[in-house]
Amino acid sequence: MREFEDSLPLQLLKARETTMALFRPLLQENNVTEQQWRVLRALKAYHELESKQLAEHCCILSPSLTGIIKRLEQQGYIKRKKSDEDQRRTLLSLTDKALNLFERLSPHIEEQYQAFTKRYGEEKMAQLTLLLKQLTELKV
Repeated sequence: MREFEDSLPLQLLKARETTMALFRPLLQENNVTEQQWRVLRALKAYHELESKQLAEHCCILSPSLTGIIKRLEQQGYIKRKKSDEDQRRTLLSLTDKALNLFERLSPHIEEQYQAFTKRYGEEKMAQLTLLLKQLTELKV
């Protein structure tokens, strides 16, 4: 068995913690959790999603996502509407308040990405991104 410190899941968790440390202060200043930001980012990217689709994109279990959606609605960041094609389907999307949050936060988040990339190296960053995408495509 490999050494504890060489465990792939542990190394991935440590890498996640290192990268999230760049963004946590910005999110905390705006009273948004990491999971909430992930949901908002997905809705910004895909415009409208059903909760099941949102859970898949965000890698959040449906029961946890239910609470996150509820809190984001209470904060005025997301809204629900029935699908025009199928009234049984409910679509989630961003409100103007959420779009304003994006306008405010995006430049600061991009600054953090640029600073990290400069420190880590563009070539290594591109290589890491490619390797991680390939890893997730394995679907073991």
